[in-house]
Amino acid sequence: MPPQGSALRTGGGSERSGIIDSGPDAEGRLDRPLPDAVRQRVVEAAAEVLGALPADAVPARLRPFARFERRKRRKLGGSAIAAVLDADADFRGRVAEALRGAQPELVAAVEAGERPPAADPVQVAMLAYLLRPADWTEAVDAVHAELAASRDESRERAAARELQALRDELAAARAERAAESERLRADLRAAKTENADLRRRLHETRLRLKSEQARAETLAAEAGAERATARDAATSADKELRRMRVRTERAEAAVEAARRAAREGRNADDVRLRVLLDALVDAAQGLRRELALPTMIERPADAVRGLDPGPPTPASLPGRALADDDPQLLDRLLALPRVHLVVDGYNVTKTGYGGLPLADQRARLLSGLGGLAAQTRAEVTCVFDGADLDAPVPISAPRGVRVKFSPPGTTADELIGELVRAEPPGRAVVVVSADREVADAARRAGARPAPSRLLLHRLGRA
Repeated sequence: MPPQGSALRTGGGSERSGIIDSGPDAEGRLDRPLPDAVRQRVVEAAAEVLGALPADAVPARLRPFARFERRKRRKLGGSAIAAVLDADADFRGRVAEALRGAQPELVAAVEAGERPPAADPVQVAMLAYLLRPADWTEAVDAVHAELAASRDESRERAAARELQALRDELAAARAERAAESERLRADLRAAKTENADLRRRLHETRLRLKSEQARAETLAAEAGAERATARDAATSADKELRRMRVRTERAEAAVEAARRAAREGRNADDVRLRVLLDALVDAAQGLRRELALPTMIERPADAVRGLDPGPPTPASLPGRALADDDPQLLDRLLALPRVHLVVDGYNVTKTGYGGLPLADQRARLLSGLGGLAAQTRAEVTCVFDGADLDAPVPISAPRGVRVKFSPPGTTADELIGELVRAEPPGRAVVVVSADREVADAARRAGARPAPSRLLLHRLGRA
């Protein structure tokens, strides 16, 4: 049992369980906590009265809450209000007086120790706590007992309702189980019937399967034999086809090679003949203009038989009396009709400006050769060594200048020899190179060699 004079405790937004004992001015005391419903009514009534009291009548502890709104006052000052009600008889009396004006008959009955049958027991207990008549503790205990009995009755009714609901649920479950059992029995009977039918079908299917398997094995054996026969025939046909294809390819290759050889031979001969003819025509026209000869088809002396001179050699070309390092040699040679100037590219560039990068060397030489070809109208071919190149070099050759790189596995000297040998006998061919082997090979092939310095000197003058 709590000590005498303890406060009625509330807290937060709702009043929690607390104990109200009789104060020092009351007779008797409670031997159990005040019921929650009674405690809430007491605090609500005191909070209502607190807002209407004058400032000098408000207890000092409750003055901070007197300015709050009623619900906020009860929520925030509930604990303080309960404590002051328990300890301050004057404040408790003011709250009781306020209730006396609102419910005079009920207050009078409680003070007389009576309990109207139709009165709210919680309201009666609240008034008994505030008024503190002689038997107020009995009145509060009686209300406590009634509330406990009411709670027990409510619990019994709820338990009875829950029990009845469980009974109804059990009956429904039993009915559902019976219906489910009946349905399962029907399904079982249907499943047994279906199982018997499936067994019969399975037996028939097995018999048919055995028959089909035997038939399939027979057909597979026949198909295997036919495939083996067809495979052998296909193999033989494939071998024969490959032999025929090889023969056909060989025959086509031989025919194509023969056609290519005939075409290349014919084209090379035609080109040589045409170049030689043009050179002879230009030389004849030049001589005719130089000697002022009359135009005639044949002379009387042409009909007299005799030994004709042989074809011209490199020594008989113009400038034969000039030394190889004579600056006039190249000018004399380039004045020949239809002359073909073959230049050993890197030999010339490394002689004249070998300190430049290869690309700049090629560009400088080709630029000079373009101007030389435009001045002399000579056929100019510049050969560079391309044996170590991984890919073709992009070059924009000037007009009238042919640029060639030696293919992989071939040097520029060898390509120059092929170019000289490709020309017809009697055509003027000049090979520019400082390499003695290239010069000697050019002489043997019927061409006139010229040093690289002569070309560089000629290009410098231009």
